[in-house]
Amino acid sequence: MALTFKAGLHLQEHKEATQGESIKRLPPPKEVTIPLLQHLGAPAKAIVEPKAEVILGEKIGEPQGFVSAAVHASISGVVRAVRELPAPPAGRRVASIIIERKEIEEQPDFKSSVVTLDKLTPEDIRAAVAEAGIVGLGGAAFPSQVKLSPPEEKPVDTVILNGCECEPYLTCDHRLMLERPEEALFGLKAIMRAVEAPRAFIGIENNKPDAIQVMQKICQEEENIDVAVLKTKYPQGGEKMLIEAVLARRVPLGGLPMDVGALVHNVGTAVAIAECLTSGKPLMERVITVVGSGVREPANVLVPIGTPLRDVIESCGGLSDTAAQVILGGPMMGFAQAALDTPVVKGTCGILVLERDEVLPFEETPCIRCGRCVDVCPVFVVPSDLARFAKAADIGRLMEYDVMNCCECGCCAYVCPARIPLVHLLRLGKQLVQTAAKKS
Repeated sequence: MALTFKAGLHLQEHKEATQGESIKRLPPPKEVTIPLLQHLGAPAKAIVEPKAEVILGEKIGEPQGFVSAAVHASISGVVRAVRELPAPPAGRRVASIIIERKEIEEQPDFKSSVVTLDKLTPEDIRAAVAEAGIVGLGGAAFPSQVKLSPPEEKPVDTVILNGCECEPYLTCDHRLMLERPEEALFGLKAIMRAVEAPRAFIGIENNKPDAIQVMQKICQEEENIDVAVLKTKYPQGGEKMLIEAVLARRVPLGGLPMDVGALVHNVGTAVAIAECLTSGKPLMERVITVVGSGVREPANVLVPIGTPLRDVIESCGGLSDTAAQVILGGPMMGFAQAALDTPVVKGTCGILVLERDEVLPFEETPCIRCGRCVDVCPVFVVPSDLARFAKAADIGRLMEYDVMNCCECGCCAYVCPARIPLVHLLRLGKQLVQTAAKKS
C-alpha cells in the first residue's frame, strides 16, 4: 500500500511531455549572471573583480557565516562586472557576477574517481560539501553543510532521499533517478555517513514506476536502505509531509526534521554531493525541466548556473507564438518572471511556459468561510484567518495562529472559490513577523 499524509490535493500531473526525455546538456552560454545569494541565509562575498579571468569551477563567492554557501564560475571567461541585479525567483536585488565566456587554456578535470566512504570522516564530507557550494536542489536551497551538521542533542536516525517530485510538470528528479541512480545512492550513503544515521529510505511517488524499479534494484544489496512507495499527492515532497508519510512522525510546530530524528535531502542534492566527493566538482550546473504548452520542444536540460532563461528556452525550440507567461519552478510554488534575461540559479528546478488561454484573469471576492483552505492545508493552519490578519498587519494574531508554519505550497489558493491570493498574503504575514522579531 502506498504511503501518504493527511490533507493535500490530487492534481493533474502534466508530466507526459518530458518524463520520457533524457537529460541533454546545454552548450556553454556566451554570458552568465551569477547572483551571490542563491540560498537561504547570508549572501556570499565576491572574491573576484572586473576584468579578472576565471576558469570553470573556480570559486568566485566566499560564504559569509555558517548559513551561507560558496558560489563558483559556471563557464571560463572574463568577469565583466560585479553589480546589484534582480535575482530569481522573487526579484530581490543582490550582488551578482557577470562572466563573459572566453576560451582559456587552463581547464579543470572533473573526471570521477573511486572514493571509499569508509575512509571519509563526517567532517571530511561536510567540508567538501561546503567547499562545493551545495544547497538543497528541491527548491528551498538551504545550504547542505548546515543540514549535515545536526547538534549532538538531536541525533538523526533516519535519512529520507526525496524523489517525490510532486509539483506538476517537473520531471528532472525523475530523470536523475533513471539515468544516474548510482550517484544518487552514493550521495545518500555519504549523507548517512555525515550524520551517522543507521537507516535510510528513498521516497518515490507511485506515478514513477520505472524509477521505483530502478532504485529498488540498485538497493537490493543495501541492508539499511529501502524504497518507500508513496501515494501520488501534492505536496508529498514537502519534508514534513514526507516524514509523516514514511516514518509516521510529525515535526512539531516551529520545529525541524531533526527534532524527530529525521533528515530529508533531494535526489538532485545527493547527485551533487556524489560529484563533489568523487571528482571535486562544485555545484555549477543543474538539471531543470523546460516544459509547458508555450515552449516548442519540452526537455530536461543540464544548465550552467547563471544562464539566461532566454538561452535555455531557445535550446528547447523557443517560445510558441501564443506564449504568455514564464514561471520559474512549477505552477504551484513557482514565480512568474518579467524578463527572459533572468538567470537560472541553484534552486531553479524548472521553467514552465504557459499560453494565453492558460493565464486567466480573475477578480478576488469576499471570503465565504467555506473552509476548503483548511481542509487541504497539510500543515494544519487556517489560511483564511491568517490572510485577514496579514491584511490588518496584526502581528500578534499572525504569531498566535502559527503563520510561520505555512510551507507556501499553494493548496489553499488552488481551492479558494473567492480567488483570494492566500499564498501571497501568508508570505506577507511571515515577513511582518520576521521584521517585528528583528526590531525587538
